[in-house]
Amino acid sequence: MKMRFGEKIYTPDVRMLYDMKEVVFDEKWFKNADNVPLYYMYRDLALNEEDRRVIIENDLRYDVTAIPPGMLGREYLKTAGHYHPSRYTEIYEVLAGRAHYLLQKGPEKIMDVVLVEAEKGDKVIIPPNYGHITINPFEEEIKMANWVSRRFSSIYEPIREMRGGTYYETSDGLIRNKNYKSVPGIRCEKAKEYPELGIFKGEGMYDLIKSPEKLRFLNYPEDYKWFWPRIL
Repeated sequence: MKMRFGEKIYTPDVRMLYDMKEVVFDEKWFKNADNVPLYYMYRDLALNEEDRRVIIENDLRYDVTAIPPGMLGREYLKTAGHYHPSRYTEIYEVLAGRAHYLLQKGPEKIMDVVLVEAEKGDKVIIPPNYGHITINPFEEEIKMANWVSRRFSSIYEPIREMRGGTYYETSDGLIRNKNYKSVPGIRCEKAKEYPELGIFKGEGMYDLIKSPEKLRFLNYPEDYKWFWPRIL
């Protein structure tokens, strides 16, 4: 599933089912399942070389992920989930379809859990210290983009060690992950706009590279302490 983006054709990193063995809820189903592709990650994109120069100069990275509809046994198809080093954040945009973003503040002790529903054109910012998983409980493919700092690597181990996020979204509804000793009740919210940052629904997020100062919060989240409490 190669994808043309601007002047280049990109080959995705593919997340296979067996890559997800630690985080799938329906373990009985998993034992007899084939190792099929689940979703596709197109990393470090740029429309042209001038954009790439600006992206790299600002320590940023732009990715696109495609998540088809499907089931992992009783559970809806999802990403593996990860945290960032404590100071860093991320911003997503839904390019097509609808998505659920499971956000959990941790990882040592889970202080907050939020399920954010987003549709085409919506943006979702992941605050510092929140792990996050994208879920597709709908019948159409999700295409989503993200801007993120180049200065760190994602941390997958805390969610793997707990066999998934705090909640699993299944055909029977949301089921709490009993591997977590203490989990707050989940809050469900709609995606919001971020006028404080000059970021709005329906405005293509890739174009923020024309005003990279709007993405400064990705590399310097400590300068935006006034903003983080307003997100969730």
